[in-house]
Amino acid sequence: QVQLVESGGGLVQPGGSLRPSCAASTNIFSSSAMSWYRQAPGNGRELVASIGVGGSSSYVDSVKGRFTISRDNTKRTVYLQMNSLKPEDTAVYYCNQRRPYYNQNYWGQGTQVTVSS
Repeated sequence: QVQLVESGGGLVQPGGSLRPSCAASTNIFSSSAMSWYRQAPGNGRELVASIGVGGSSSYVDSVKGRFTISRDNTKRTVYLQMNSLKPEDTAVYYCNQRRPYYNQNYWGQGTQVTVSS
């Protein structure tokens, strides 16, 4: 059973930084694409950043230059370094693990990020 456990959210002032992390429970992590999504109240879930098996990454335009996704396969953990945070970044952030070839798609429970003065 795959489990994804997020941590590292919290309350931060505009312009501040946070680094949520997501730890996976199984060894399929290294062969999985990993992503961070977010969902603000009243909005749908939005793809924020993704990192492939080989380390290539992509970002939604609104976070480019401010957020960095990374992975550590030895720790089965993916990170989202968030800098220069804005109030509009406030949302629940979800970790996603995916292996499309095997039709596998898993979600974490989410971690709240609030940017407010």
